[in-house]
Amino acid sequence: MQAATVVINRRALRHNLQRLRELAPASKMVAVVKANAYGHGLLETARTLPDADAFGVARLEEALRLRAGGITKPVLLLEGFFDARDLPTISAQHFHTAVHNEEQLAALEEANLDEPVTVWMKLDTGMHRLGVRPEQAEAFYHRLTQCKNVRQPVNIVSHFARADEPKCGATEKQLAIFNTFCEGKPGQRSIAASGGILLWPQSHFDWVRPGIILYGVSPLEDRSTGADFGCQPVMSLTSSLIAVREHKAGEPVGYGGTWVSERDTRLGVVAMGYGDGYPRAAPSGTPVLVNGREVPIVGRVAMDMICVDLGPQAQDKAG
Repeated sequence: MQAATVVINRRALRHNLQRLRELAPASKMVAVVKANAYGHGLLETARTLPDADAFGVARLEEALRLRAGGITKPVLLLEGFFDARDLPTISAQHFHTAVHNEEQLAALEEANLDEPVTVWMKLDTGMHRLGVRPEQAEAFYHRLTQCKNVRQPVNIVSHFARADEPKCGATEKQLAIFNTFCEGKPGQRSIAASGGILLWPQSHFDWVRPGIILYGVSPLEDRSTGADFGCQPVMSLTSSLIAVREHKAGEPVGYGGTWVSERDTRLGVVAMGYGDGYPRAAPSGTPVLVNGREVPIVGRVAMDMICVDLGPQAQDKAG
């Protein structure tokens, strides 16, 4: 009998990268592997994707783990550096870094580096989280072009706020700001992450940055899946039925008795819970697959168990 197990399908991961290349054929790929590759394993994922053109991370520590693990491709620090003292390491390891505020720019201007750093100036086109405001961008860009510690030309990056909402108009506005600023500038450009790759081909430019879609999960909120775009799920979370019980109509199940059966049925108890990473907030009705068919969770998710309604005619057995 198998307890909760995560299975990573490396073939699906490679397939997804190739599928995204088909969707953005003129662009290079920054495979985003931040947050332990979305839980899929940082080094394992990077080693599975030798054809990626670069890797994107959120922290310098992640970039250093990639280098220590033998990854020699470019690594982009998507949030830039957090401390000026990190610049010599970034330079020595040939990491790329976003630069999005005055403090980072001043640190670059004042640093004493053996080699210049490849920089991606982050332009705030509408996310309003990180980035240089458009009215300040030309002066900021000019200082980067004059900085001895910046490898020329300066690259330009931004990020969509609502790429998953194709009818809201926000993405068109961001694209217009991005295009206006980039016009006539020689560096590489990147604005499309997962949603941009799927829905906005005019945003692909020189580099795209697939994140969640690389792992087979749609970033869109319209109930689409990765399969709708030709991608495959990379992670499977599986377990076993540890009990199958007869359950009477009117009986509650689990903590708080939040679900009460309206019929006689058969309940399955699965060795899986929030202690295994399953979302504790998953409500009754959340679908899971049991022996290839979809059945609903019933009752609250416990630390190491969930209950599912198998149906009154179910023939499933524990094990």
